[in-house]
Amino acid sequence: MLKQLHISNYALIDDLNVTFATGFNVITGETGAGKSILLGALGFALGDRADTSVLYDKDKKCVVEAIIDLNDDSFKPLFEENDLDFEQECIFRRELSPQKKSRAFINDTPVALQTMKEIGNQLVDIHSQHDSLLLTNGDFQLRLLDDIAQNAELLVEYQTEYGQHNATMRKLNDLKELSTKNIAENDYLKFQLDELEKADLKESEYADIEQTLSVMENSEEIKSLLVTANGLLEDAENAILGQINDLGATLSRLRSLLPDTESLGERIENLKVELKDIAYDLRRREDDTQFDEEQLQNLQERHDLLNRLMMKHHVNNFEALISLRDSLKEKVNAFENIDEEIAKAEKELKDSENRLSKRAKVLHGKRCQAAETFSKKVCESVRQLAMPFAVFRVAVDSQAQFSDKGCDAIRFLFSANKGIAPDDLSRVASGGELSRLMLSIKSAVSDYNYIPTLIFDEIDTGVSGEVAAKIGGIMRQMGQALQLISITHLPQVASQAEHHYFIYKDNAGTRTQSHIRVLQREERIAEIAKMLSNDQVTPEALKAAEVLLK
Repeated sequence: MLKQLHISNYALIDDLNVTFATGFNVITGETGAGKSILLGALGFALGDRADTSVLYDKDKKCVVEAIIDLNDDSFKPLFEENDLDFEQECIFRRELSPQKKSRAFINDTPVALQTMKEIGNQLVDIHSQHDSLLLTNGDFQLRLLDDIAQNAELLVEYQTEYGQHNATMRKLNDLKELSTKNIAENDYLKFQLDELEKADLKESEYADIEQTLSVMENSEEIKSLLVTANGLLEDAENAILGQINDLGATLSRLRSLLPDTESLGERIENLKVELKDIAYDLRRREDDTQFDEEQLQNLQERHDLLNRLMMKHHVNNFEALISLRDSLKEKVNAFENIDEEIAKAEKELKDSENRLSKRAKVLHGKRCQAAETFSKKVCESVRQLAMPFAVFRVAVDSQAQFSDKGCDAIRFLFSANKGIAPDDLSRVASGGELSRLMLSIKSAVSDYNYIPTLIFDEIDTGVSGEVAAKIGGIMRQMGQALQLISITHLPQVASQAEHHYFIYKDNAGTRTQSHIRVLQREERIAEIAKMLSNDQVTPEALKAAEVLLK
């Protein structure tokens, strides 16, 4: 329920705090006193777009804060879905700076305006007389019926299956299109793949060829360097190994004279073994560096072929060429197996349709059941409002095609006159009838406790007398199921409320300001008397007001 509303620097309101009670509350006041401003500020706090002209003082920030008491955990998932902390006392806050920058917070966490509005709409329902036109909207009718039938979980399951069904249908259509229209493209893909497969591409082949070619093209210089290195080790005059042998003999003689030099001789022997091994490797490399022209030509031709293929297919490296070949192979294989893939997708689609149909039938059954109960409740209520022969019926028509909400089309049918068959609301209901019907529908829905707070903004406009008293009685009954706040000009409605708030203007200062206060019993009698006698408080009006309050 809406517990408290704090408004600062908004329109005619400098600073205002109002605490609302449970049950049925009414707000009255003179025309232009600020009732619409109060609702505008509340809508602003719950996510409505900011009107940048609302600043009372153009140099100060506007802040509107709505405190909503959530007395159970049923709304906790709604907050968790939006990564918000759930508190029993939930605070919605909107700020508008003099620079026209708006910020939104829920429980002190910054949120997107859309998030604030989506959550706010599920906690507070603000209904004006113009909203009665929603009754003729098919989407609104379906949402309302699903709320009554408590179909939320079923709808999620259905819509998940519906999404998979559509994905499978798109896949099947793509496969069929590929089968019928892309034969020429597939022939071209096969031609490209044949060319790459004939080339017999091997992983890392290109790098190996480049390295080998580099060696072959520099083979003369490589061989010359190998010969030179080998000569320095073994063959040349004063070769290193020869000098190492002489050094070893010298150290051997030295060891007999100087025993502690024995380790030097061992190190020289180890060095000689290593140098001999190096010499062996150099000779082997020299022998291996023997390339014939035919081998060089073959490698150059292979290298040229790979380069041409990379240029032709617009790839920057050999690995990309390998990837292209593999991709072409997958596409060609997929096309060659197209009939099998189509058959598989058709079976998937049929299975999905069967599952979807079962879920749609469950939805249809629950909607029909809810429609029957709901129609009876609305009829009972609306017949109290000077329409004794009114008939209201919710028609649930099955459709051949699946939609994102099932296979049902919902129609609200209505007749206000005896002997006239009910027809679509959009064709038969007048504006006044729509308002009374909307009140009856909201009354029937309130039994399902679908929203904590409901606000009526002069929904009772255009009625009086006995009908007004009936409307007040219906609202009082609704207040037993939820928090109802009604802005009204009807004394018959105001007298039925448990709590009465009065909005008035104060012109004492330099600027007009709007204020609100809770009326006590004597004040209520005076206010209702004014409403009965067009602001002329007569003894008769006071007595009538007392009677109404009793």
